[in-house]
Parts: sequence; C-alpha cells; structure tokens
Amino acid sequence: MASFLAAATLALGASGALAAGKTQYPLTLENCGRQITFDKAPEKAVSIGQNSSEILLSLGLADRLAATAVWVGPVLENLKAANAGVPRISNNQPSFEAVVKTDPDLVAAQFVFDVGPNGVVGKREQFEELGIATYISPGDCIAKDNSMRDGARTKLFSMDLIYQEIAELAQIFDVQERGEAFIAELKQREAKAVASVAGGKAKDVSLLYWFSSSQLNGDAWVAGKFGAPGYITQVLGARNAVESGEEWPAVSWESIVGRNPTVIVVGTMDRRKFPADDPKVKIDFMEKDPVVSQIDAVKKKRFIELSAQAMNPTIRTIDGIETVAAGLKRLQLVD
Repeated sequence: MASFLAAATLALGASGALAAGKTQYPLTLENCGRQITFDKAPEKAVSIGQNSSEILLSLGLADRLAATAVWVGPVLENLKAANAGVPRISNNQPSFEAVVKTDPDLVAAQFVFDVGPNGVVGKREQFEELGIATYISPGDCIAKDNSMRDGARTKLFSMDLIYQEIAELAQIFDVQERGEAFIAELKQREAKAVASVAGGKAKDVSLLYWFSSSQLNGDAWVAGKFGAPGYITQVLGARNAVESGEEWPAVSWESIVGRNPTVIVVGTMDRRKFPADDPKVKIDFMEKDPVVSQIDAVKKKRFIELSAQAMNPTIRTIDGIETVAAGLKRLQLVD
C-alpha cells in the first residue's frame, strides 16, 4: 500500500493542492448515533482494534498514534515498519486507565463492544468527560444490533462501510487525498478478485466459515449470512451455508452436517484462547470426528484457510475475497 501513498504525494506535488480539499474545522460528523466534533486534526490517537490501527497506519498516520490495542494477529506486512514505532498497550482489551494514561485526544475503536454503551474498555461518555473524542467503525454499528454477544445484522454488510470509515478518518486527520487513493486501491483489488471467478459456477457452491469454538466438539462459531463472510460469499456469487442474521451464531455440528457445505473456510489466528483457534486442530477434528467427517467438504478436503481478521468487517475483507476466490479456483469449483 506504500504505492498509493506515493501516488498521492506525487499528485499533491504536481497540483499544489489537495485533490480532495482541506478539512474545514470545526468538523462535525455523525458516528454510530452520536455527533462528534473536531476543532483540529487529532495529534495523539489511540486505536482499539486491529482494523482501526491498520487503517490509520495505511493513511500514513503512525506519528499521530500514541498507542494501539486489541490485535488478532500480526500487522499487515507493508505496515510493519510504520507500526514498529507505535506503543502497544495490550493485545487484548486494555483498561480505561491505561488508555487515558497515554493522554489521547481521540480514541478510534473497531468494535462497539470495546467503546460503546457498555464498552468493556470504557463508555464514550467516560472519554468525552475528559475531552477525548471517540470514533467507532461504522461497520460495527450501522444496521446492526449489538445487544447480543456478537451482534446481529438486519442487512448484508458492505465494504462501503469500511470505505466510509477510511474517508471519515482521512477527513478527521485532514489527509483526504490519502484516503481517496487507499479506497481506490481496495476497490480495484475487489473488482479484480470478483472478475476472476465470474464464470457463474460459484452459484452451486455453499461456504461455511468456521471462526472458532469454545469447545472443540461443541457448537461451532460460524458466520451468519449478513457479516463480512456473507459479503465475500455474495460478491463471489456463492451461497452462505448458514442463514442466521447473527454475526457469529453458535451452530451444532449435527446442523452443519445437514447443511453439507461444499467448502469449509477455516479461520486462522495467532490467538490460542480456545483449542479451535488453531486451524490445524480444526481440520484434524473434522477429519477424525465420525459425524463431521461425513460432510462432503471434509471428505474431499475442500478447506480454505483464511485470516480471522478478514472474516470481520475490515480492510482485510478484501484479502478475504482474494483468498476465497483463489481457493475456489484451486479446488476447481470455478473456472
């Protein structure tokens, strides 16, 4: 992604002005049911959630990041150098005090779960009382009910929500030209991946996305039809094996066997909170379990390994589209 930053810088030098225009402060935005106002670009931000961190790093804002927290896996390869100089409070949810200690003027959060009405890190009101602005990813609050464990969506997630997040953060920090270039690059990648499986055969493919499980042989946390995996499935022209509107419903293996998915997309992550976090453990279980091993996808070893981060509404959902498309071609299920 360094390419898009270089292109944006070149365009700026050639024109002498920002293609997208400069931010006019005070700037007021509607964000997850609240109005947030900025009198100037934030100077010390804390990002809570890997996607929030990777968006800000992709926008060239490492020098504005006071700290990050809540990481599922390694940072994107092209962001390693920029991320190396940013303090990490915790891989998991930090305390409210640990965030405030960094003296931020903005907290950007990936999940309502972390910074929301019942935020486990802190409520928006708590931060705002200290003069700290909060921004939550639109992908986690628009057309989504967060009152249950992982939330439920009322309509299909769209990458447009991530593009909205990129554009709004770029506007907040007055780096709109970088935001526009980044969005254009992601859209181009998405279009290329979709075109690679445009033969129509994907309509006969059903996909099951297995994130993890609290117990290996217990109910599996699999993707409902409206989350990021549902979006990946739809744009590639396939079908989601689970019709639930919940983001990550817990579904019994007996029910999954009855659905008999064509392909099982196996979530990969560095986290090892549960045995099923390990993709090798997942596959070993499916191949050896007397019931689960009868699924066509398991019999024919139709597995696609995919980063858990790509299974959440993030910039990596584009990686998910590319990976699943390539996997379907490798398995000779599409042209």
